[in-house]
Amino acid sequence: MKHPSHYKGKKIVVIGLAKSGQAVALLFHQFHAHVIVNDKNKQSERELELPKDIEIITGHHPEDLISPDVALVVKNPGVPYHIQPIQKAMQLGIEVVTEVEVAYQLTKAPIIGITGSNGKTTTTTLVGQMMEASNKKPVVAGNIGKPLSQIVQQVKKDQWIVAELSSFQLKGITSFHPKIACCLNLFEAHLDYHKTMEDYQHAKAKLFSQQTEDDIAVLNKDDDFCKKVVNNTKAQILWFSAKQHLKYGVYIEQSRIVYACHKTGSVEEILPLSKLKMIGAHNVENALAASAIAIAAGVDLQAISTVLQHFKGIEHRLEYVKQVQDITFYNDSKATNPLAASMAISSFDGNIILIAGGMHRGGDYSELLPLLTSKVKGVVLLGESRTHLEQIAIKAGIPHIKVVNNVNDEEAMNEAITAAVTMSEQGDTVLLSPACASWDMYTSFEERGRIFKQVVHTLN
Repeated sequence: MKHPSHYKGKKIVVIGLAKSGQAVALLFHQFHAHVIVNDKNKQSERELELPKDIEIITGHHPEDLISPDVALVVKNPGVPYHIQPIQKAMQLGIEVVTEVEVAYQLTKAPIIGITGSNGKTTTTTLVGQMMEASNKKPVVAGNIGKPLSQIVQQVKKDQWIVAELSSFQLKGITSFHPKIACCLNLFEAHLDYHKTMEDYQHAKAKLFSQQTEDDIAVLNKDDDFCKKVVNNTKAQILWFSAKQHLKYGVYIEQSRIVYACHKTGSVEEILPLSKLKMIGAHNVENALAASAIAIAAGVDLQAISTVLQHFKGIEHRLEYVKQVQDITFYNDSKATNPLAASMAISSFDGNIILIAGGMHRGGDYSELLPLLTSKVKGVVLLGESRTHLEQIAIKAGIPHIKVVNNVNDEEAMNEAITAAVTMSEQGDTVLLSPACASWDMYTSFEERGRIFKQVVHTLN
């Protein structure tokens, strides 16, 4: 797409009115475009807080929303491509983008783009703190915090934008060009949206497609997809690995996180693993990735080490909540797919009471079976997926299984935690790690996690 100033007086259609939709509508309004915003859900115009001369259509997608005189369609990342307005725009040859592409056209600051199936939020947060500790003046945004189009005009050219980017956002970019791009990993996920694994992989790979020889791609040497990215980017490669010794990059040597510099050939210690506050093998990978990204951005190793020593993780991701009568509670509400839940379960030695379930996306959850068999002694299941997960729990031979049929958000969580406590003995861990999205019962994984914590904090 072109710079937003190019669309002065032209018709722009924004589909989807979450935070990013409203932010990009306001941005085009500043450039005097004729902006129409549309959402299939009915919303109060007063709630949207948009200028009166922005046309607002909610409750449905009108048949005539898209016409040949529309210059650009900007869709909310979560809006699927198969809906009628998007399909019509594509048939008419009208460009369809996501708001990160729009924001890129306005940025003066270099961008760090971070994607992957799991670990994006933790890694992005870590990179932001590492850059802050090194006085790099980062602004963290994207899929975490504020939309890029909301912050991009305030960011100065001597700052950095650290952006968490989902496949939904990346599928709608054309010229987006990060100075540093990172893919953490890629596993089967979001196929209800992408339909095929090939489409999911293509969306992730677009992060690297505009990079040049002056840019850096930070990639996971242990991940098959990341190793393929090398063949489709012009960027310099900086590897990280939790399993391999590297000639250059960030890896583990003798229980230490180290950096091997390709320019000097030296190997320098960043941090002994024993000093890493985050728990779980996946968080070791996140620490390696964040260190590599920060190094690529010019952050000194001491700043990286200091942050890793003090960072305990993000809210809703293996978050310690409370210990009650020698039963420990962890909130991992951000585990919205089976792989993320598997990583959480594997972070503990065993004796786990697992609270799981949520929006059912069609999978059979069989990848949870080995860990359920070896580490979980009881499960409490709720949400749309509860009966599907129950079958896996039965197959795993778990002795204690409770299915919560209540669909009221707070009441269901109360019932789930009460059941988990009843199953527990001293020394056990009660882990909320749903393996599912939250939208069947909660507005977000954040709300689900907050309600879990609220209920746990009433225990004594």
